[in-house]
Amino acid sequence: MTKTQTTADRLEMLREELRREHLSAFIFPTSDPHQSEYTAECWKGREWISGFNGSAGTAVVTLKSAALWTDSRYFIAAEEQLRGTEYQLMKLKIDGTPTIAAWLGRELADMDDRAVGIDGMVSAASSVKQLMGDLRREGGITLRTNFDPLQRIWHDRPAIPDGLVEIYPMEYAGEAAHDKIARIRKALRERHADGMLMAALDDIAWTLNLRGSDVHCNPVFVSYLLISTTAVTLYINKVKLSPDVVDYLATEGVGVDAYENVTKGLHDYFEYNILVDPDEVNYTLYQAVSRERVEEESPVKRMKTVKNEREIAGFRSAMLKDGIAMVKFLRWLDEHKDRPDELLTEISVSDKLEALRAEQPLFRGISFDTIAGYGVHGAIVHYEATPESDIPLRPEGLLLLDSGAQYLDGTTDITRTIALGPLTDEMRRVYTLVLKGHIQIERCQFPSGASGTQLDVLARQAMWREGLNYLHGTGHGVGSYLSVHEGPHQIRMEWKPAPLLAGMTVTDEPGVYLAGRFGVRIENTLLVVPCQTTEFGQFLQFEPLTLCPIDTSPIVTELLADEEVQWLDDYHEMVYQRLAPHLDADDRAWLRKATTPLWQ
Repeated sequence: MTKTQTTADRLEMLREELRREHLSAFIFPTSDPHQSEYTAECWKGREWISGFNGSAGTAVVTLKSAALWTDSRYFIAAEEQLRGTEYQLMKLKIDGTPTIAAWLGRELADMDDRAVGIDGMVSAASSVKQLMGDLRREGGITLRTNFDPLQRIWHDRPAIPDGLVEIYPMEYAGEAAHDKIARIRKALRERHADGMLMAALDDIAWTLNLRGSDVHCNPVFVSYLLISTTAVTLYINKVKLSPDVVDYLATEGVGVDAYENVTKGLHDYFEYNILVDPDEVNYTLYQAVSRERVEEESPVKRMKTVKNEREIAGFRSAMLKDGIAMVKFLRWLDEHKDRPDELLTEISVSDKLEALRAEQPLFRGISFDTIAGYGVHGAIVHYEATPESDIPLRPEGLLLLDSGAQYLDGTTDITRTIALGPLTDEMRRVYTLVLKGHIQIERCQFPSGASGTQLDVLARQAMWREGLNYLHGTGHGVGSYLSVHEGPHQIRMEWKPAPLLAGMTVTDEPGVYLAGRFGVRIENTLLVVPCQTTEFGQFLQFEPLTLCPIDTSPIVTELLADEEVQWLDDYHEMVYQRLAPHLDADDRAWLRKATTPLWQ
């Protein structure tokens, strides 16, 4: 019988390899060769070496110590998962937390081999170059990028996925692949670039109007795309392509080569220069470029964020289906939460919601792992219930439910915090402050091109007055049957200069999390739409796409301004009018009650 490996076992195997390679430390980022937020199993090296399974973080292991850096979404989860290991938790953006380079400078001060390793194939060129400089300033530490110890010590490492690729119908895509490629080439000319290497999986899927199943919850496929003035080549494992897809690519002017041949393709690239986005292309391929590099952001990132008419119609259709499923779920929860003969848990309510979504046409799966956090678990920003952590729901307190779905015509993302019974005054006050922030974002009007950073304070001002805050972003873009997180535009405290433009989708999800007590988050997905044009130019506003009632039972109504009450009543009437025709009599009656105006 094979002995189960512990984190300590894996660290010892790693250290043996580091000694063999004359390295004093190794860095494991959360990424793959395409800088994806969510990665296929074969590239979850940071999780394998540390045991921490959050979607963001960096593990660093020296010959005598180990540490893991992650952000506020995962502080509580990381503390729990790292307990009993030698890993020290490093909380990003918290005073006193050292940078990776500074920590390594201290840890390696007395070592002979002042060399650190990182796998250049899974690390962005920009981050590696920055790290090289930072380490050099820490006493001349060098960085090696051509070694992956996991190839030697991760013996049951999963293979690169080879799921089949499918054509994304024009009725949902709204623009042919060859037209997108023409737009990309025009954008490249404006940047004085002859071609580009595209590495981001969602950019490739969007460009080619193809979808896949290689990454959990994300309909993308592992590949690269190389564009020149005269040719387009998709580098992919050819077993993923059916004859129909091969024929389709040929009609769109796209050739096919093996995934592993992308390095040769870069060596053979014949144009004068090539655009390489250093935040998207890994360091190994960045170094393989044999022509002059134009180092700029990929133009595709911003192209795909502005949705065309077909994509917007798809979002509306997907949100309608999702709203129907949500109403059915909320009614079911309302009717079952008090039954003493039926035990509801975080996992069982998550499973029920997914089953109701699966009944909807064009359902393709969830868009991320559902966050169903009851009570104290609601304070864990990215909590995911496991059989070990799953707890029963009781007819009291708050359930934070953050979920979403992939439909063939769109991607959804919604959070509702639901009162299951009596609440404390603190819960009601916090809930109302979060709701105020949510409404202020939805009500705002702003000049076209304003950054989400300039709007972020609207979501926080009421809670800031009471000394409350949250450390995650207020909003992110959402893809069209693609990744649920899409940028570069965001709404957040940190400066993100990407403009907000008509046709973009973005979430509105402020929250407050009180460790050991409860958490509150309320989220809609929004569409940026024109508002008015004045002598100062075009102004924009947000249209809520999400169709689902917001629980009014926890609200402290005297804390809401008249304009906030009016917005909520108007939103609820819109939700009712859109969903009611698609519901049976019982669901419709429940929805009518759930959308009763606060002002009567």
